[in-house]
Amino acid sequence: MKVIPIVDQGLGNSAYLVDIGDGQGMVIDPERNPAPYLAASERRGLRLRWVVETHLHADFISGGRELAVQGARLLAPAESLLHIDHHGVSDGDEVDLGGLTLRVIATPGHTPEHCAYLLMDGADPLALFTGGTLIVGGVARTDLISPDLTEELARAAYRSIRERLLPLPDTLPVYPTHGAGSFCSASPTGERTSTIGRERASNPLLQARDEDDFVARLAASLGSYPTYFHRLRDLNQTGATVYGPTPPPLTPLAPDEVERMIEVGVEIVDVRPIIDFAAGHIPSSLSIQLRDQFATWLGWLIDPDRVLVFIADPDQDLADAVIQSLNIGYERFGGYLAGGITAWQQSGRPVGETLVLSADQASSLTIVDVRQESEWETGHVPGAVHVELGDIPDRSSELSGELVFHCGHGQRSMTAASLLERAGRTKVAVTTASAGELARAIASSAR
Repeated sequence: MKVIPIVDQGLGNSAYLVDIGDGQGMVIDPERNPAPYLAASERRGLRLRWVVETHLHADFISGGRELAVQGARLLAPAESLLHIDHHGVSDGDEVDLGGLTLRVIATPGHTPEHCAYLLMDGADPLALFTGGTLIVGGVARTDLISPDLTEELARAAYRSIRERLLPLPDTLPVYPTHGAGSFCSASPTGERTSTIGRERASNPLLQARDEDDFVARLAASLGSYPTYFHRLRDLNQTGATVYGPTPPPLTPLAPDEVERMIEVGVEIVDVRPIIDFAAGHIPSSLSIQLRDQFATWLGWLIDPDRVLVFIADPDQDLADAVIQSLNIGYERFGGYLAGGITAWQQSGRPVGETLVLSADQASSLTIVDVRQESEWETGHVPGAVHVELGDIPDRSSELSGELVFHCGHGQRSMTAASLLERAGRTKVAVTTASAGELARAIASSAR
């Protein structure tokens, strides 16, 4: 038996390809695009026989249906009430994998229907796939269903861990789905796998005195999360469209076609590096640089019913933008601007520009820190205003004066600036300086 993690760095999740012997494979919690799992299976000479879901995911479209179309048998908690062909499993069920056994352990908490899966060789436990019930250094959040259920699910998580998981051997490997970088996680660390004994000894939430203390600690660790989370559980329950391992192609568009589409309300998403966006972009376009976190901010800031038109540099792979969009349920694609911003400029149409300032240049302006609350609390520029990027559309009226957006690297800052620019604000800029560089520049100018 061998477990191969397949990690999505952007969403912070891990799926697992398991070699269960005799040339057969099993995948736990795959994301929508089946290509990585099919490729990993082919490299190892495995035929995918099983695909297993721990819960109804809120942060990505499940790839269970995609892999089922490829010939795998889909297992999911019976309480998920999936509308697609699957085998529903409940607490205590055991599935014969052809030599190994998969035991189902009901572990409500992260979600009501959540199940963990214990892989066994006879009576010997080999691996525990915990989804979001127990993650490295924490527990996945319990506030995604409803505010009214948050405490109830937190208490369920406490009991699931204490009564169902911690009695297992300390040496048992733990393979969570949610991990570092996932907004489903509470108190994530940088590591993605662990053991029962290690979590028992070092997981801060498991050091709670009792259930009430656990609930209080978990509640205190919950930050904001992307708005698209509210719709994916239902989409996963219904069953998303199957696309296969090749993403649908985008239509090339001439500048006049893009202009007409802007007039009817499409969303222009500029995925170029922020320096290129700053130098010249279509007015009213939204800057979301194509990187691992692209889908998070697309889903946080854009209505899923909007048609998307992409602006990219010639060397960028827009298939990646399509895959990431599909992974969070965004699939209304209008196309892309053929020839990029150069074609737009050569057509004589106007372009906007955004200032990128050094630390010294930014030090005299109102600095708006758009990082998450947890990042802000670890240290920030003295006198800076804090508004998380996800809150910028609703709180932009609170920001006045000459603004410079700061996040440490510039990508989130440029997204924030583009949001204000499209709302008609003109005195906005971006800095790529670090908090330390900005603090030193402010101190120097005060002397």
